[in-house]
Amino acid sequence: MSTNQHTHNGLIEHWISGATTPGSSSRRAPVWNPATGERQAEVVLGTAADVDLAVRTAAKAFETWQEVSVTRRSKILFAFRELVNQHVDDLARIVTSEHGKVFSDARGEVLRGLEVVEFACGIPQLLKGEFSEQVSSGVDAYSFRQPLGVVAGITPFNFPAMVPMWMHPIAIACGNTFVLKPSERDPSAALLVAELWQRAGLPDGVFNVVHGDKEAVDALLDHPEIAAVSFVGSTPIARYVHDRASATGKRVQALGGAKNHAVVLPDADLEFAADHITAAAYGSAGQRCMAISAVVAVGAAGDALVEKLRTRAETVRVGPGEDDTAEMGPVVTREARDRIASYVDTGVSEGAAVVVDGRGLRLEGHEDGFFVGPSLLDQVTPAMKVYQDEIFGPVLVVLRAETLEDAIELVNANPYGNGVAIFTSGGEAARTFQRKVSVGMIGVNVPIPVPMAFYSFGGWKDSLFGDRHIHGPEGVGFYTRAKAVTSRWPHVEHAGDAAFHFPTAR
Repeated sequence: MSTNQHTHNGLIEHWISGATTPGSSSRRAPVWNPATGERQAEVVLGTAADVDLAVRTAAKAFETWQEVSVTRRSKILFAFRELVNQHVDDLARIVTSEHGKVFSDARGEVLRGLEVVEFACGIPQLLKGEFSEQVSSGVDAYSFRQPLGVVAGITPFNFPAMVPMWMHPIAIACGNTFVLKPSERDPSAALLVAELWQRAGLPDGVFNVVHGDKEAVDALLDHPEIAAVSFVGSTPIARYVHDRASATGKRVQALGGAKNHAVVLPDADLEFAADHITAAAYGSAGQRCMAISAVVAVGAAGDALVEKLRTRAETVRVGPGEDDTAEMGPVVTREARDRIASYVDTGVSEGAAVVVDGRGLRLEGHEDGFFVGPSLLDQVTPAMKVYQDEIFGPVLVVLRAETLEDAIELVNANPYGNGVAIFTSGGEAARTFQRKVSVGMIGVNVPIPVPMAFYSFGGWKDSLFGDRHIHGPEGVGFYTRAKAVTSRWPHVEHAGDAAFHFPTAR
């Protein structure tokens, strides 16, 4: 299956009510091949009218989809799971073509998304309610959960297959209908997913895709028939999405940016730590919200760790995503490449020591590609922009701390709280760290602690706006709302026992 199967004359269109449509807009955005720098397609940028059509289509579909039995929904999820499994490589090739990440990384992304589909296949168990008999004389109590209606997902460029799959399988399994606004930088994976949903037997209108930029996003945030919005992206936009959608009464989960730390203690296996930190920092060219971007070397670990990180950074194989020998591909756009390089410039001006310099990397045969090499900066302080900002590229900075307590204080002072890792051979230090650090996801000798699908993903502080994490049990809670029923079937002789005082158990 080719990566351009879902384009019409090079134009990537919306998917509404089970078919592609160019919508009402004449505006277009380029979709690049990051490895070559060539424009490979254009994507339509939807208007408020396009969003309204998709939402009204989803609202109509909700009327019948919410009545479909939970077992029937589960069967469609199982069929969708099988189709995604059959097309893992097709989805991965699309991701590689438009995002730039190497194929093995893209394939891993799809497989992690598939795990959420598999979790959602268990929806009959996940939606089971509660029942208590005889809570008062002749009175029973029980609860159950119902879908919200039309829900929307606004997803980022860095995981065009996986992050939407954190949302729509659970939302749809719970009985909602879904409108997805994928990133306009790599939009095609969403269309193959839409086709697979259709082939799985999902009724038209339950899953819809509207491409676009801020106009489409604002239309989703403001639309009165959308009950909830899920978002993953940068912190400033996450805050904007949360505030604007909440103001219209919507339920919102908005996951923001990160500055993920790896704390390395002197008792750690430094070879092991350097290997895993390097992969976590430079995999997907650092374009992951869970990438390690700051190392905190504690005590005597510092100089030896930096030397090992230097050796590994210098040997990372950079190449186009379809090159099976490449470990790191290009970044997503020319602008991203230039912005990332400018952060290394800033680090130099702020006094950081450049240990490995990835600026100016040019690959033979791909001179116009959006490549930037791994960079490693030492002697970084919390006052520097290279530490404060989410660079979202292959730039790893190293800070120093005297003690574990100092390292915890440094991590907790950072405004982000998405992910963090500690490398140590000491159980007591690891336990102290995981209890005291103010971060949502923690790895102990695991650099990228993304929870499995049957747990939930989410950070603290400026990494999450809203009170629900994504996928897993909290995902089911987010896409449903509870009803509690107190029930009595009185005998005739009790018909006159009503009381004016507040009801109490008896």
